[in-house]
Amino acid sequence: MATAIQVGGVTRRFGAVEALCGVDLEVSGGERVALIGPSGCGKTTLLKVLGAQLAPDEGTVEVLGRNPLLLNERELRALRSALAFLPQDLGLVPNMRVIQNVVGGRFGKRSLWGALRDLILPGLEERRRIFALLERVGIAEKMYDRVDSLSGGQQQRVAVARALFQEPEVLLADEPISAVDPARAQQLLELLVGLCGEEELTLVVSMHQLELAREHFSRIVGLKGGRVLFDRGADALEKGEMRELYELETEV
Repeated sequence: MATAIQVGGVTRRFGAVEALCGVDLEVSGGERVALIGPSGCGKTTLLKVLGAQLAPDEGTVEVLGRNPLLLNERELRALRSALAFLPQDLGLVPNMRVIQNVVGGRFGKRSLWGALRDLILPGLEERRRIFALLERVGIAEKMYDRVDSLSGGQQQRVAVARALFQEPEVLLADEPISAVDPARAQQLLELLVGLCGEEELTLVVSMHQLELAREHFSRIVGLKGGRVLFDRGADALEKGEMRELYELETEV
């Protein structure tokens, strides 16, 4: 399987804070990887580096065979359109309809006028595709509802449909289950993993819940203090590693 993502020695700082320190990571095309660790460990920063949204201060990044730092504006836009990013806050526009939010997934591949036209009145083919996607995530009947009239779980499904409408090669999801109850978290992960499997997408998800990560992902990367603590198959994790991941640093 070809490599979809490869980073080497990546360090990223925000002022005096070192969010990532010497991170190495390689992800094959079609692989499902969970990034786990406590808050502030660098998961979101790493996802944004993988999504070509942040540049590292040190180290190398290659995504889908391209180095984001060497691309011009047009090439970078094309690369980002192949990388769907599902933010923790979902990034939806609450006072717009579901169909308008989903069609926004393709704006990176459209001209300004084309994007405006799709936003105001999507074509018949676009409407058919959006309806089919909403059917797959279980909310086709909400296609013309305003997003702010939906439940939290339904809004998450809109965000997933928008990401798939983008027709990406890689889907990056930042803490998609952090604000939902265990039953809804289980359903959302089953949906994400299932859809990415059907579409043969590479999936990288950040999360806190270790047991859910072990259940749904073949590989788990543990981050702590901006460093990779472990990187292995879900079945090969050791109890000592899991304790070390979440235990507090001791001040001397």
